[in-house]
Amino acid sequence: MRIGELARATGTTARALRHYEQAGMICPDRTSNGYRIYDEHAVVRVRNLRHLLAAGLTLEDVRVFLPCLDGDLASAPPSEKGLQVARERLAILNERIAAQTEVRDRLETALREKARETHAREARGLHDQ
Repeated sequence: MRIGELARATGTTARALRHYEQAGMICPDRTSNGYRIYDEHAVVRVRNLRHLLAAGLTLEDVRVFLPCLDGDLASAPPSEKGLQVARERLAILNERIAAQTEVRDRLETALREKARETHAREARGLHDQ
């Protein structure tokens, strides 16, 4: 299949597929006129790749999982290296969540205080009349 067909089959874009190729995640064959040609295994590989990326891993993280990207990721026995990558990524995500939660909480507090000030000002204005 050509790049557009693979993109449609995997719910991604041709641009993303070219990026995955550049990163060494997929390796298409080339026709005599230079078109990329993918076999059916590429569909499984790209879906698994996208699944790992959607889980918060980076392309660099995914390199650890290259040997099992062509099969059923869920049933593959976890490697110690794969588990370590997952733990590290989870720690990073937890740090980001904590930082975003802190920012959200500060914003909520600022908005509540502003609303109280506005309400108090409006209440004073009503009493002054």
